[in-house]
Amino acid sequence: MSEAPQFVAAPWIQRQTRILLAQRGHAWLLQGPSGLGHYQLALALARAWLCDMPSPMGACGACPSCHAVDVRTHADLCVLMPETIMLELGWPLSEKAQSDIDEKKRKPSKEIRIDAMRDAVEFAQRTSARGAGKVVLVFPAENMNNVTANALLKTLEEPAGNLRFVLATESAHQLLPTIRSRCISHTMQWPAGDEATQWLAQQGVDSAAIAPALQAAGGRPDMALSMAGIALQVWPQVPQAFAQGQVAAFKDWTAPQLLDAAHKLCHDLMVMDAGAAPRFFQAAALKGLHPALGDLAAWAKQLAEAMKTVDHPFNAGLMSEALVSQAQTVLNSGNSRKL
Repeated sequence: MSEAPQFVAAPWIQRQTRILLAQRGHAWLLQGPSGLGHYQLALALARAWLCDMPSPMGACGACPSCHAVDVRTHADLCVLMPETIMLELGWPLSEKAQSDIDEKKRKPSKEIRIDAMRDAVEFAQRTSARGAGKVVLVFPAENMNNVTANALLKTLEEPAGNLRFVLATESAHQLLPTIRSRCISHTMQWPAGDEATQWLAQQGVDSAAIAPALQAAGGRPDMALSMAGIALQVWPQVPQAFAQGQVAAFKDWTAPQLLDAAHKLCHDLMVMDAGAAPRFFQAAALKGLHPALGDLAAWAKQLAEAMKTVDHPFNAGLMSEALVSQAQTVLNSGNSRKL
């Protein structure tokens, strides 16, 4: 496995790290809208708790412990994530899980598996390898099913030794109330002033794409970074592509990406109907689209229902056709409406 780059947190993540390190507790729940750096803040806390030379600002970034976290080999850090996300972020799977996937016995899981939770419970009972305590990081926490959540709950109730937990979620309402009650809740903070703009520039995003990307992402920097490639040319065309039923325009999009775009379009049309400015699209991109508010409300409910099953193994092409057709019907339902 190649070495991961040294962890450098964004300014708003550094600020929250300082705040949380100054408070006492053994379990934190980081919650709030997606795209604000839940994972980055959770990892920053874990690094600081395990660091050989921590400061009120966080981890030193230079000690053997920090290096071990950076290269995903720290013996006192247990990460609980869906296997798909672990592979995406460079975290190693258990030998059995990796073997099953390599031998094509199954695909990487999109949930936090009970096998991984059992390993975490066993990890919690072991002695700290480096003597600075242990950390269990759970992300996204809403990807636990009831079985894994209840297994975690038992360990949360009676943590062994110097064990800390950090759970990160964008859907705290989906967690068991008993898990939420045993954690100190922290709502993710938005970047201040031009922090997001400056950070995106440091990540190599073209200056012309920064503002459009931030608008497409609703101001969320992590999401803006992932959308920078489509912000200038593709994103402004999305409303008309939906309205004209152009399935081919979304041939490289995943179902979650399509649903996200549809949700944002529906939102902007609803707020424009109420006389407010759109949030995710420029008003010019929405020109000529005037569906009835009732149709938009019904569409919003349909999209919310579709989101519940978006990770199911549907035929991707048929899923795209269905979503685009649904959007086309709604967007053309008010052609006779006048401004």
